[in-house]
Amino acid sequence: MRIALELYLKQLVVGGFDRVFEIGKQFRNEGIDMNHNLEFTTCEFYMAYADCYDLMEMTEDLLSGMVKELTGGYIIKYHANGYDKKPIEINFTPPFRRIEMIGELEKVANLNIPKDLASEEANSYLVDACARLNVLCPPPLTTARLLDKLVGEFLEEMCVNPTFIINHPVIMSPLAKWHRSNNDLTERFELFINKHEVCNAYTELNNPVVQRQRFADQLKDRQSGDDEAMVLDETFCKALGYGLPPTGGWGLGIDRLTMLFTDSLNIKEVIPFPLMRLQDKPASA
Repeated sequence: MRIALELYLKQLVVGGFDRVFEIGKQFRNEGIDMNHNLEFTTCEFYMAYADCYDLMEMTEDLLSGMVKELTGGYIIKYHANGYDKKPIEINFTPPFRRIEMIGELEKVANLNIPKDLASEEANSYLVDACARLNVLCPPPLTTARLLDKLVGEFLEEMCVNPTFIINHPVIMSPLAKWHRSNNDLTERFELFINKHEVCNAYTELNNPVVQRQRFADQLKDRQSGDDEAMVLDETFCKALGYGLPPTGGWGLGIDRLTMLFTDSLNIKEVIPFPLMRLQDKPASA
């Protein structure tokens, strides 16, 4: 059971395969609800000599084209509030809206986040902001987790029609390349539809020295109790040392996209074998 395909596929790009993809199963023990299942299916691809801006255009073309082929137009109807309620309309007409993560969060939530997001000042500010805005963030209260909870509360709720949230901070994106005009941010986007993440992509970090430091920073968060922080992968860092060309990486949750296209409210409706098997009871003596 694997958590992610990413590092292995990027090592193939290092090896000379300029375009690689895989549609496969992953397993993450992050709980179960109507939009999450422990085992799920993704499509991931890595494309040498592309960046996140190329991938945004490709994502728009792919998804709007799929909707056009399925419906004859760019609008689907989805019973987001239950089958007994009136369906909402989700408009896939390209181009999709793009919103800057930090700038839009400050605007919507009336925040003034310190610029140095790696500082104790920024962490304290976000802890206070979450408490003041009644945004629950279970420990550990790392800056990345606090930002993620605030984004979920204030930005994701705005994303009914397909919307790219772009330019994530470095502390939230350990595998993404720094932004070409702001080293505190990365060239990354997440696509949200009906308030849920469907796609995640970025310009890949290909500097082995910076990547090792990013892993070290993640390790500090992991040691503080953040189970979702990454561990140091020596094999991957060694591969980057041989040379990863400028690369764009893209991943999409097939199950969630299928939910939208089939008007399914529970992810279990689109997974062939969604239930976990009950442990057999031992035979009585």
